[in-house]
Amino acid sequence: MNVSDTDFRPEGPSRLVAFWLRYRRNRAAMLGMGLFIIVVFMALSAGLIAPGDPLARAADPLTPPFTDFSVPLGTDQLGRDILAGIFYGARISLLIGVIATLISISIGVLIGALAGYFGGWVDDVLMRITEAFQTIPNFVLLLTLVAIMGSKIEWITLAIGIVSWTAPARMVRAEFMSLRGREFVDAARNLGVSNSAIIFREILPNAMPPVVVYASVIMALAILLESALAFLGLGDPNYASWGNMIGQGRAVLRTAWYCAAIPGIAIILTVLSFSLLGEGLNDALNPRQKK
Repeated sequence: MNVSDTDFRPEGPSRLVAFWLRYRRNRAAMLGMGLFIIVVFMALSAGLIAPGDPLARAADPLTPPFTDFSVPLGTDQLGRDILAGIFYGARISLLIGVIATLISISIGVLIGALAGYFGGWVDDVLMRITEAFQTIPNFVLLLTLVAIMGSKIEWITLAIGIVSWTAPARMVRAEFMSLRGREFVDAARNLGVSNSAIIFREILPNAMPPVVVYASVIMALAILLESALAFLGLGDPNYASWGNMIGQGRAVLRTAWYCAAIPGIAIILTVLSFSLLGEGLNDALNPRQKK
């Protein structure tokens, strides 16, 4: 049983209800949740709404939106259905966002927890490594990793996770430094609890709320980074992604603006949903908001 007296995890029905009541007070956060649910629905229903290969030709090239019932949002210069690309692109965006976030959070939590708990030379070494990563702009480092590993969707996702771990690491380090001297940590040490158990069972649950909030930022950043890579022609051409659609649509931007505008709107709304979700989570998880 956790001996922490400052555990903010929403465990049990009463905490879940309290969490939900705090969250729904923020109307912007509810809007973000609604947008996020729509994106998830698109990803789950892509095979039903647009069966078949989204990269296959569906109609005449550059069919304008709302002129052909079989392709409601029109087609691109290769005759591919834009609606199918939007729905299947939601899958790719969520997949990249979730996996890249898990990778970055895992690396950041491990490094931040070790640095914040042990301090001393361990903290110095790990923070110098973190600072070395932060001296290189994220997108420049991402381009380097993709150039080395290749542009398959798996490597792109891994590379995005690798370039995004520094901020979570600093957050976790700061939380650990403020919590490692608390009474419940001293009590655990006096009971003979191992360092690993204190780190992962006692301190880490109390240090996670700000990291959970920041995870929404990482997911939005992951989608934007993948879109930027695809726009530059470095995305995986074997998958229908919003970035690939924008990159290919720029060639016909003057004559068929919708080829780039429609996936661009999808990216904007998805990133906005994550931003609003993060704001709501911050209000709901912030202990200073609790009564």
